[in-house]
Amino acid sequence: MRYSLIRKMDISNGQGVGISLFVQGCHFHCQGCFNQETWDFDGGYEWTQEIEDKFIELANKPYIQRISFLGGEPLADENVSTILRIIKRLKLLYPEKKIWIFTGYTWENILHQTSSSALTRLMTVGLSDVLADGQFEIDKQDINHKQVLWVGSSNQRVIDVQKSFKNNKIILCNC
Repeated sequence: MRYSLIRKMDISNGQGVGISLFVQGCHFHCQGCFNQETWDFDGGYEWTQEIEDKFIELANKPYIQRISFLGGEPLADENVSTILRIIKRLKLLYPEKKIWIFTGYTWENILHQTSSSALTRLMTVGLSDVLADGQFEIDKQDINHKQVLWVGSSNQRVIDVQKSFKNNKIILCNC
């Protein structure tokens, strides 16, 4: 996996104060994407064990409430196994911290695909707390969208993952 950026203190990519990992690489290429420089899977920087350890350590502060994964596409086949490993480590060390994932995949895509990477995607989402799903659609850009703080177009949703699994239906995050 490669990454574009790590934010050590981030207030714009999830609720509260957090840290964010912008992965490198995306297959969706949404028109109007605010992060086109992350599309190239060969761009950015190499993700190493040393970088991962430093990223994990960034969460070890009492004021860090969440860890966000975005990009690029954190659930792309090229990235998802590394993201799963990172989330497993974070959940083990800091179970109280919320995990946010921003993805172009929809909840329905994630639940119904059957490839081996799809299973890894499902396991990754299953360990998260909040999923901002769906591709950005420029013709549906809506600054009045009720979840506009976290997503850019009205087709996108901010889902409470654990409540959605528990209730077997999509429950939007009250965030």
